[in-house]
Amino acid sequence: MQAYVAEFIGTFILILLGNGVVANVVLKKTKGNSSGWIVITAGWGFAVTVAAYITGWMSGAHLNPAVTVGLAVSGLFPWDKVLMYIVSQMLGGMLGMIAVYLNYKPYYDETENPEDIRGTFCTAPGIRNNLYSFIAEFTGTFILLLGIRGITYGEVFKTTFQIAGNDVVGTVGIMASFLVGLLIWGIGLSLGGTTGYAINPARDLAPRIMYAILPVKHKTHPDWGYAWIPVVAPIIGGIVGSLVFDLIIKL
Repeated sequence: MQAYVAEFIGTFILILLGNGVVANVVLKKTKGNSSGWIVITAGWGFAVTVAAYITGWMSGAHLNPAVTVGLAVSGLFPWDKVLMYIVSQMLGGMLGMIAVYLNYKPYYDETENPEDIRGTFCTAPGIRNNLYSFIAEFTGTFILLLGIRGITYGEVFKTTFQIAGNDVVGTVGIMASFLVGLLIWGIGLSLGGTTGYAINPARDLAPRIMYAILPVKHKTHPDWGYAWIPVVAPIIGGIVGSLVFDLIIKL
């Protein structure tokens, strides 16, 4: 149970700080309005670092269904825990988005552009092309899992702990968390300008669901026609990234 609670809390923190920085940059009359892409990508990197450091020793700090599934495919995480990890991540993401909305409620009311408002909840491509959006989300998550596996492969950055009787290898420590945060920052700077780099189904789908539910002023449709891409592409990209790392270490 501790691991599931940790994934819930960690994803809550991730979305609160991650989508919080997007709201700060995008919404009208905030102190950070129009401060730009560097601020958003840095904020997301810091969000991952903080969330991973707080929860890594309890759950491995997956905070992302693509990470959970990718590690399970590689035999590093028990399949019977995957569903509850994902449920915990989704619920944490939903609550995190509610917290963002409540913190920025007056600024949401002041912002009239529905695309900007929705963009503080979930991702969307700059150019509508499903094939290339899929490629972008696949590539970003491929690099994410390849990077996470590489960072945590060395003994100094990993630990073994128990989840319901199963030995699980996870990331702990400020250095591993810091490096993963830098990885997220780098992905955002280099690859994130196409789709907004969800690279995490819970980061996109959980807030998108809340966008559909919450009484957001000036809102438009949740863009369900696009929503499958930041869910499916990261899962596949994560699996491939983890399997490629498996192949590399066996050479």
